[in-house]
Amino acid sequence: MPSLKEKTVKGVMWSSIDRFSSQGIQFLFSILIARLLLPSDYGVVAMLNIFLAVSQAFVDSGFGAALIRKQDRTETDFSTVFYFNIAVGLFFYAVLWAAAPAIAAFYDIPLLTDVTRVVALSFVFSAFSGVQRARLSIAIDFKTGAKISVITVTLTGVAGLWMAYNGFGVWALAIQQAFTALLRTVLLWAYVRWKPMLVFSWKSFREMFSFGSKLLASALLDTIYGNLYTLVIGKAFSPQALGLYSRAGSFVQFPSSNLTGVLQNVTFPVLSSIQNEPERLADAYRRLLCLSAFVVFPLMVGMAAVADPLVRIVLTDKWSGAIYLLQILCFGLMWYPIHAINLNLLQVKGRSDFFLKLEVVKKVQGVIILCATLPLGLVAMCYGQVAGSLLSLIYNTYYTKKLIGYGYFAQMRDLLHILLLSLAMGVVVWIAVRLLPTLWLQLTLGTAGGVVFYIGVARLLHFEEWAELTGLIRKRGKH
Repeated sequence: MPSLKEKTVKGVMWSSIDRFSSQGIQFLFSILIARLLLPSDYGVVAMLNIFLAVSQAFVDSGFGAALIRKQDRTETDFSTVFYFNIAVGLFFYAVLWAAAPAIAAFYDIPLLTDVTRVVALSFVFSAFSGVQRARLSIAIDFKTGAKISVITVTLTGVAGLWMAYNGFGVWALAIQQAFTALLRTVLLWAYVRWKPMLVFSWKSFREMFSFGSKLLASALLDTIYGNLYTLVIGKAFSPQALGLYSRAGSFVQFPSSNLTGVLQNVTFPVLSSIQNEPERLADAYRRLLCLSAFVVFPLMVGMAAVADPLVRIVLTDKWSGAIYLLQILCFGLMWYPIHAINLNLLQVKGRSDFFLKLEVVKKVQGVIILCATLPLGLVAMCYGQVAGSLLSLIYNTYYTKKLIGYGYFAQMRDLLHILLLSLAMGVVVWIAVRLLPTLWLQLTLGTAGGVVFYIGVARLLHFEEWAELTGLIRKRGKH
């Protein structure tokens, strides 16, 4: 039997391949499509984010996490979740179909009626594969997930690019989104050999809902707040402004959210398996925290430093309005993996009540910051998000200290050397970008110089995280 560490390393490796190969391909296609479309096209689709995301949160309802955490799960549990997901998915599609004209009227964009009805198909298709995704996580089988994701994003990327090239405009984005969900569901059914039984158990439903309902409430709060900015920007500003903001956000989220997703996917089932071993859990938790920061912090700071040549080369000058927004958002999203690991611990410990309390506090804070910064403009709203992320660290670590004795100050002490090195690297790259004469030299030499500086200092100062990271890589290379 493989050890916990071997399972974790293998899970992180395949989950990383899943995230970064699939998201990398998707990111590449999105860049190619963005060069063909206008910021306003992205803004129109982004206006629907909050409505679609809320519906998707109800489709899952926290049942996926409940299945993963439950130690004595049965086929009845899986079938119950399967039928519930489908019923909720169809219900919310009907709601959005009926509400589509009202959404279009709210933004004063008639085209949104039809766009809403097409894009909303995505969460209907996803509802049919929720159990398959959970079963892959339970088995810590991210290799299969990686295969599915790469096939999906490649085929749908080609389709989206073809439509953008042939003048479909906003429909290239809308149809691509629905097609992605459909193809991923088909492939999950093909790869995951599971079929539902003709059974629905109210007992099973109530058991999982007692845990999942709090995660649902937390997910709804997080989803509404996470998409509140797109709602407000879409209403208060123009589709072009929203397009610039959403494109800046997608650039920043590529490293941050994907690494967060890798950590959440792997650490939740792995840490759940040692939830009753406090010392072992605390040690594993600390190592994951430091290792994730060692990778994420320099990526985000480095991206902020090379944002100008990066955007101008990759997206062309028509997207230059996104540069400063991207730089600001980097310093907010660099903390997201730290947030995620703290929150994962609450789920591992079965304290979804703590999870919900934290989300309420953070979202109230977020709305206050949004209301305070909205009159000051889009740049001030981005700065407000950075302030909110930093304040949320204090809240998220409060219960971590209660559960395993590893609170805010202990975590910041462990992360301080990584943060200082990342900021120093950022200054070096920022200076290089301003001294080099061309955009291509700024991007390539600035990036290369930052990597050499960061790794060189980490090795020179004998950073524990560097030794552990290289050790894990060498160990995987021998297998």
